[in-house]
Amino acid sequence: IHPNKHQPAEESHHFTIAVYTWEEVQRHSHRGDQWLVIDRKVYNITQWAKRHPGGIRVISHFAGEDATEAFSAFHLDANFVRKFLKPLLIGELAPTEPSQDHGKNAALVQDFQALRDHVEREGLLRARLLFFSLYLGHILLLEALALGLLWVWGTSWSLTLLCSLMLATSQAQAGWLQHDYGHLSVCKKSSWNHKLHKFVIGHLKGASANWWNHRHFQHHAKPNVFRKDPDINSLHVFVLGDTQPVEYGIKKLKYMPYHHQHQYFFLIGPPLIVPVFFNIQIFRTMFSQRDWVDLAWSMSFYLRFFCCYYPFFGFFGSVALISFVRFLESHWFVWVTQMNHLPMEMDHERHQDWLTMQLSATCNIEQSTFNDWFSGHLNFQIEHHLFPTMPRHNYHLVAPLVRALCEKHGVPYQVKTLKKGMTDVVRSLKKSGDLWLDAYLHK
Repeated sequence: IHPNKHQPAEESHHFTIAVYTWEEVQRHSHRGDQWLVIDRKVYNITQWAKRHPGGIRVISHFAGEDATEAFSAFHLDANFVRKFLKPLLIGELAPTEPSQDHGKNAALVQDFQALRDHVEREGLLRARLLFFSLYLGHILLLEALALGLLWVWGTSWSLTLLCSLMLATSQAQAGWLQHDYGHLSVCKKSSWNHKLHKFVIGHLKGASANWWNHRHFQHHAKPNVFRKDPDINSLHVFVLGDTQPVEYGIKKLKYMPYHHQHQYFFLIGPPLIVPVFFNIQIFRTMFSQRDWVDLAWSMSFYLRFFCCYYPFFGFFGSVALISFVRFLESHWFVWVTQMNHLPMEMDHERHQDWLTMQLSATCNIEQSTFNDWFSGHLNFQIEHHLFPTMPRHNYHLVAPLVRALCEKHGVPYQVKTLKKGMTDVVRSLKKSGDLWLDAYLHK
């Protein structure tokens, strides 16, 4: 049977369930009409998407697709979430249909599922609370030492600079810690992760948990996919990857001198993303969404900051201090987050399986005690992307298993030095700029 979408999933007198082909599911991938498949069951998420706790966009990115792997990756307690799915069930895939859509490699998908089952059995998704307590402790200690420095020795230029460096370090490290809570990778209960996430990103950093979640989950769902990953929406300031520069060039689009983007990146990328671009976005989002809870948390950060530093620097001095701290933190944030993704493949939606999609968009940086701390363990970006709810102290344990699986299926697994990761950011920007210029002049 191939019923239309208005037919009920179960007819009480026949107890038959509606069956669909992949072709039918794929037709329901528009804003006002969205179906998806999880474990061969077909769900109509058109209305539910607006209420989805992870945001409307992240779930809509899988409309008309198989979302089984993403569903497993993002949810801590799949059985709990299935309760919300029940009313949305409209049928299942026809027995003749494959479990994978778009010709995905079934053997690879099954092998990755087996690896995921192994990871769960071995307890690698369970966090060590001592690790995260000590981590929070070193952030708070840095904050206290920065303030203590001024209390004891005064506000000379050299001490103010040292205080700024300590505050920038605590801000960057709090950024990695809020990332852990945002991914639900610390506490057993989602609700506790959410509460602590608001404390760390709100009170320790002055930002918004909801803004971060809705943005960041999209990046994880479809990394380096144009129009789906907000992290590569460069607002015409840069052209990225191999396809976008050529598209811009053919259309004769020149919002910026893109063949110089590897140079102007240093002026507008690392210095401005956190203090200007993110700050504007965060406050605009909180006000437009009327997110007064997140606004109160972020205000508590600024209140505390000004109470601490106003006695030393006055109002404008304190504004200058936080601006300089954000400027320093921004460089740290941009280089760490871009070295894993910017030099990798970027394209429009290609409907790849979870492992292939994440590996084509992601690379690792070599492990060392410094690299682990400096990057908040995001030097293991591959493992983090495959298992977003895994606590970071377990990435190194699963890495050899992931690498073996990639070798078995011929999926490239890239590991670079920290220096190469950073220079590749600039190299990839230059390459994309050159592709744009060539297309702009000759096509």
